[in-house]
Amino acid sequence: MTTDAKAGLLAILRDGGARTRAELVEMTGLARSTVAGRLDVLLSERWIVPQREAVASGGRPATAFAFNPGAKLALSADLGVTHARLAVADLNAAIIAESSAEIAVVQGPRSVLGWVIETASELLSGLGRDLTDLCGVGVGLPGPAEHETGRPVSPPVMPGWNGFDVVRHLHDALGAPVLVDNEVNMMALGEHRATAPAVDQLMFVKHGTGIGGGVITDGQLHRGAQGAAGDIGHVRAASAPDDLVCACGNIGCLEALAGGAVLAGRLRELGENARGARDVARLVRAGHDDAVRLDRQAGRDVGEVLAGLVNFLNPTAIVLGGDLSRAGEHLLAGIRETVYRRSLPLATQHLQIRASGLGERAGVVGGAVMVVENALAGTSLG
Repeated sequence: MTTDAKAGLLAILRDGGARTRAELVEMTGLARSTVAGRLDVLLSERWIVPQREAVASGGRPATAFAFNPGAKLALSADLGVTHARLAVADLNAAIIAESSAEIAVVQGPRSVLGWVIETASELLSGLGRDLTDLCGVGVGLPGPAEHETGRPVSPPVMPGWNGFDVVRHLHDALGAPVLVDNEVNMMALGEHRATAPAVDQLMFVKHGTGIGGGVITDGQLHRGAQGAAGDIGHVRAASAPDDLVCACGNIGCLEALAGGAVLAGRLRELGENARGARDVARLVRAGHDDAVRLDRQAGRDVGEVLAGLVNFLNPTAIVLGGDLSRAGEHLLAGIRETVYRRSLPLATQHLQIRASGLGERAGVVGGAVMVVENALAGTSLG
């Protein structure tokens, strides 16, 4: 049986409802024998399970079948600049086990991916499962990655990663299909599917050590031609000085002006113990005057770039994630202040600007969604 045939029945059953053979025949228009054969294959592979007895029209009991979210597992890795999170999810993209660690991406691909491989085995073992249960692995990187190959391309904050074959490295170790994307694309996908599925036009902005963006258009993740869409951190900021050099080599990038690492550096110059974005967030939550002032101004700087994008893309929602988004309302207030002032009234008429509903989990949820959709589309079924 073709994977498309199996995926077609799974697409119907994924809504959580249980249906009989007769109901599936009516819904698909396929012959009863064809549906029966496809159900037999799905049952043998545990993608579906018998759930209950239903009363058929002729009075005889008929078995109803339901999607089995535990048939396979998805592994999702959100690799940030200074920390990493790994999660195991079921086929509903619900997280059932996870782990995180302070591990810097500058340690290089073999070290960071080694943590992913080792931690994956530990999480699966704790669930009583193993690598054969995986339907795929999703990986989010804190830099540009070519979507078709999964290889990082000249990532500014990832020394040693350029061109590294992440897909092959993880596939050789874990034996499952591997999908690689920018971490903010994964966050956008996770936030959209979990908290705003009815919103067709959404922008996700991560404000942590750096600044990045992901774009949902017409309900789908928009990656662009090579997967570089949404990278707002390297858009020229109007308020940036002409001598401000970014890690990417360009002048005046938003990330070089308002990224969490930059804000931490400014606080260190003022005598504060701030090693990175999380320390900045801690100081903001504590009401530290200089931290609050810098955080609010960073919001205005981000808002300057977003105002132009709001006019261009006209999103329904802008969702803010990352360490600084969890420091309170100051950053959001700065963004709102500028976006509503600088964007066209029609573009902001119904615009919602809010913090992420998933918080730190946005990336791993998005990675799980990406893997599950790939698996159930038929590319890795059976």
